[in-house]
Amino acid sequence: GLCILLLYTNPLSCLANFSQAKELIYKIKEGLPRGTFIGAIGVDLNLDFSVDPPFIFSLAQKKVSEQYVNLNNTTGELYTSATEIDRETLCADNLEGQGCVLSLDVFVLPQQYFQLVKVKIFIEDVNDNRPKFPTDEITMSVPENAPINARYAVEQSAVDPDLGPYGVQTYWLVNDFEMFTLDVEENEGGELTPFLIVTEALDRETQAEYITDIIAEDGGTPPLLGAATLKIVITDVNDNCPQFKESQINVTLHGNTTKGVHLARLHAFDPDLGANAQISYAYSERVPRDTRSLFHLDKITGVIKLAGKIDTGTATFYKLTVLATGPGCIPAVATVIVHIIKVVTGPPTLIPRYIAPEKDGVVTIKESEPAFSPIAFFTVKNIDKNQRVECYLEGPGPFRLSPYQLFKNEYLLETTEPLDFERTQEYDLILVANSTRGIVIKTFLKVQVLDENDNAPVFQQSLVEISVEENNPPNTFLTQLQASDQDSESRGEVLYLLGGDAPGIFVVDRVTGILTVATSLDREEKETYRFIVRAVDQGTPRRESIATVVVTVQDRNDNSPRFINKDFTFFVPENFPGYGEIGVLSVTDADAGENGWVALSILNGSDIFMIDTGRGALRAKTSLDREQQGTYQLWIEAVDGGEPALSSVTMVTVLLLDVNDNPPIVLFPQSNQSYMLVLPNTVPGTSITEVYAVDKDTGMNAVIAYSIIKRKGGEPGSFAIDPETGNITLKRELSNRGLYSLLVKVSDHGQPEPLYSTVMVNFFVNETVSNESYIQSLLTREADIEVEERPWYIGQMAEGPERYEPFPCQPVLIALSVTCLGLFFLVVTLTSYICCRRFKKNRMKRSEVEIPLKIQNDSMQVVNRKLRQISNI
Repeated sequence: GLCILLLYTNPLSCLANFSQAKELIYKIKEGLPRGTFIGAIGVDLNLDFSVDPPFIFSLAQKKVSEQYVNLNNTTGELYTSATEIDRETLCADNLEGQGCVLSLDVFVLPQQYFQLVKVKIFIEDVNDNRPKFPTDEITMSVPENAPINARYAVEQSAVDPDLGPYGVQTYWLVNDFEMFTLDVEENEGGELTPFLIVTEALDRETQAEYITDIIAEDGGTPPLLGAATLKIVITDVNDNCPQFKESQINVTLHGNTTKGVHLARLHAFDPDLGANAQISYAYSERVPRDTRSLFHLDKITGVIKLAGKIDTGTATFYKLTVLATGPGCIPAVATVIVHIIKVVTGPPTLIPRYIAPEKDGVVTIKESEPAFSPIAFFTVKNIDKNQRVECYLEGPGPFRLSPYQLFKNEYLLETTEPLDFERTQEYDLILVANSTRGIVIKTFLKVQVLDENDNAPVFQQSLVEISVEENNPPNTFLTQLQASDQDSESRGEVLYLLGGDAPGIFVVDRVTGILTVATSLDREEKETYRFIVRAVDQGTPRRESIATVVVTVQDRNDNSPRFINKDFTFFVPENFPGYGEIGVLSVTDADAGENGWVALSILNGSDIFMIDTGRGALRAKTSLDREQQGTYQLWIEAVDGGEPALSSVTMVTVLLLDVNDNPPIVLFPQSNQSYMLVLPNTVPGTSITEVYAVDKDTGMNAVIAYSIIKRKGGEPGSFAIDPETGNITLKRELSNRGLYSLLVKVSDHGQPEPLYSTVMVNFFVNETVSNESYIQSLLTREADIEVEERPWYIGQMAEGPERYEPFPCQPVLIALSVTCLGLFFLVVTLTSYICCRRFKKNRMKRSEVEIPLKIQNDSMQVVNRKLRQISNI
């Protein structure tokens, strides 16, 4: 009472002091979806949510805070909002060692509970960013004389916005050509720098550059990769000297050859580049000065021309020693022998006039020129009037030399069909002029065919089919694409590229054509990849061809059978016929073929139930009775056909629904022949006996209603029965002694038709039972029983449940106080009444009469109590 009084006078004394500020700390990962639970502020502050008025939670800076979080104003629960939290965006200015914190100020209202709560949400990093290089192509220069184990820093290292182990952890090359390797060094600031290390001797003249991909890998699981093209250019070093293609050249020259005639062209080659490959030509000191003057040597091109008039009387041949000199090299030596033919009379001469480009006696013509393209005109001169000259062409090739019809002694050199560089690159033609005097003049002409980009690369296979097992390791080799181009130089160099439809997980080496897959494949995610690969040459304009790559992912038994539900519950009416379909268990297996075949079996209860292995239909072998067992729990196993087999188990609960198939069973009275002694002075309103029955069904099928349907003896309305409890109460005084009989109907509420039982309740109204045989004869005598005027249900309809309304604090306390006082007076009254009854019983002397139907009160109460518990269950 004192506690109630204190609570009544000071209802807020039990509340905590909320005025002090508090700080709460939560941790979440970045990138969580909308509606993810963060924390409950009210629960973490141990607030009592039963107070009135209730708590209200509010964000101080709603515009900024609600961009990332939502606050439930009633419960104080924090959830993520529609905008995903990106740690790299939210804390872009933080250093790597600093954490990313989202700070919130939350007000707890109303005023009497006010407090300011500081909420700090630490955003933990996840591996959601790939390493990225600052440029797509990195070019490095390495001299060809670099020693083995020489190190060269790759300055354009990759950047990963993620922190710690999710940042860049290592670098590696897709193709090292067995010439290079990568090493990674960490500086004092923790940054990783890749170093290119030379592992084998380099030679620019063998290969001038290497193109591969450099991969940056972070520490996530699985790791994320970033790639860039690494172009390693081998710079030239002067490690080669000039070499002549021909060490000796023989030239025949007539004594009357005119000045300026081209005699020969020396060609030396140096595989180096730039200044290291510059070659200068000069005569040896062994060549006399006057010979040098007669035969002019161009220092740059190596062309020898006749610079003076030949004296056929003094010499028949000349030996010219030519030196080819490069920077820091020993000169290469070649010899030119010039044979002089004496001419008594002037022979005919062929004077060329070139239409096609010519340089130093070499004519160049494009392979794209059509047939009958003119090359040069030749004019025959120094012919006597009585002399005829016939000109013709010697040597193979699609050329012809024919007289030009408009002019005499003019000949046109032209092609007879298109030229093809890929078939023949150059032709050596001999133009012969034969006079009637037997003089033969030969002029040598070299025709070079210039290559053009007229051939596209050709794949060896236009359709490349590849099979690879799923769950492969990253960077698995798939195949090497091969395409060829008949063109020369850069026009025939082939680069391999992926088409625009190729998924990003596939990588092709641009130079070697090696096709790899960067990640592990999952057949259940995608079984077939079909994309285009391109082979592109380096000509102008570029030509390309395509091939189709089909990658088929082969299945592995890596998926267990999966039930569509975690567990299954089937509701079946009892007495359901045997072998009827109770329900279907749907199960799937993402694998294919035998790996995806699923067989079902029952682990327990197979003596009662059976299941279709393929379809998954669950059936009972016999009809089921809920009164015997209402619930069955089965464990169903699904096993696939893989090797080794994978399986999963689910629980199936079969609940039997009650059917109204059991009428109520009357437990008391035990028979229609039993009776109860009732004193004539029994006061109306006294409960004289009860009818007790149970029903094996459940729910409404087991709800029992009691009613009096017939009577014998007494006036109408003398007795009343409680329709719910079965208690029979005396309503009027019993004026006559003798036997009274009531026919009681005990009915359930089952559907569609309620079931019922009847029982005869007999009362013998008298002070004592003096002649029991007489009473038995009355019970067995047949007589009509009159029907009661009022059905059992009249006046028994209960009103609907009252609407619950929360009471304010003060009325509740007043009601509690009044109840306590009422209970006190009730205890005093009952104590006085019990004492009076005991005193009165001691004075009364009554003869006890043994009645068969009457059971000792204590035992009867125990039985009734147990029977009620059974009925409730």
